[in-house]
Amino acid sequence: MTLHITLEYLLAIIAGVAILVQPKLLNLIVAIYLIAIGVIGITGIHF
Repeated sequence: MTLHITLEYLLAIIAGVAILVQPKLLNLIVAIYLIAIGVIGITGIHF
């Protein structure tokens, strides 16, 4: 069995944990997540 973790899923998990730990960071985390996903999508980076 091979485990493939894409960058998007990893970012989502990290953002979710950070929001649970520090809810005040919600706006910042969402903004960074959306920018990262946009850059990944535009550049076509696949991990």
